[in-house]
Amino acid sequence: MGLFETFKNEFIDIIEWTDNTQDTIVWKFPRHQNEIKTGAQLTVRETQVAIFINEGKIADVFQPGRYELTTANMPILTTLKGWKYGFNSPFKVDIYFVNTKQFIDQKWGTKNPITLDDSRFGMIEMRAFGNFSFRVTDAGKFMKEIVGTDGEFTTDEISEQLRTLVVSKLTDAIGESDIKIEKFAGNLNEFSKFGEEKLADDFDGYGLKITKLLVENISMPDEIKKEIFELSRLDKIDLQKLTQMKVAKGIENAADNGGGMAGAFVGVGLGGMMQGGIAGSNQQGGATVPPPVLQMHVVVNGAQAGPFDIAALTQMVANGTLTKDTLVWKAGMANWAAASTVAELNTVFGAVPPPLPPPAV
Repeated sequence: MGLFETFKNEFIDIIEWTDNTQDTIVWKFPRHQNEIKTGAQLTVRETQVAIFINEGKIADVFQPGRYELTTANMPILTTLKGWKYGFNSPFKVDIYFVNTKQFIDQKWGTKNPITLDDSRFGMIEMRAFGNFSFRVTDAGKFMKEIVGTDGEFTTDEISEQLRTLVVSKLTDAIGESDIKIEKFAGNLNEFSKFGEEKLADDFDGYGLKITKLLVENISMPDEIKKEIFELSRLDKIDLQKLTQMKVAKGIENAADNGGGMAGAFVGVGLGGMMQGGIAGSNQQGGATVPPPVLQMHVVVNGAQAGPFDIAALTQMVANGTLTKDTLVWKAGMANWAAASTVAELNTVFGAVPPPLPPPAV
């Protein structure tokens, strides 16, 4: 190798990065032990930041523009190198280019269902998915917190961490919302904005900014969808109507499964009770006062269910779901108690005929 080639490989006078990828966030300039000479030209393109690192410490950070490297535009490096009167000899530093453009269409989704406790439908498992976009806003912080000495850092190396963060915060957002589950599909934009706000501080801790969060879908079990569709046909969704609907469905199922005329008569009796619960009233001084409605929670198969009204409780006694030993609770009770100890349930147990005596021998 000639003398000219030796000098050519020892000194660098042009420093730049032309990014031809779509996923590279950080790229290290390949100095390969070569030295940067006085007056070298540094070009930092739009959506880039150049960071000079000297002996493991971040020195000067260059925003987009064209620079001729001198002590004037490298104040921190000048101090670290001890250049009091300017530098005239080549020097060595590590140079990283950080991409500050938006990285879009980063997919996220719930690996496991989100469990919500709804006052009307009980425990519900839901899933959600969508995408988000982000960009680097503090290149120095991003280098310190995430990249380290990685020579080429891509979105794949941080996407899993960010996806986990998005799912965690959005799960909190869904749980903290006051939106009824049947309204979730119509409020995806609200969830998206709320999620962005909750993620802002966490992304900032990495030197990043979440520029867009989209919730594309929130799904729920088919049986819950079916109940919601049925409830949508009612004038108003409330606990009383939901209980009545479930009782009516139970009567229908009992008749279909061999309840015969007995099941039909039970249905008629309960229907009258439900009508009385809706339309009945007490007349006091000419004013119509609706009768108090008993709302009782019941332990069924080891889990809390309800609350149920008199009509539903009567049906539960009839089909054996509610016995005198079943634990129940209503507003005002300090603890759960056996159904036989609750005075309001005496009429429920009395309304159901006892088992038939054994046939005479």
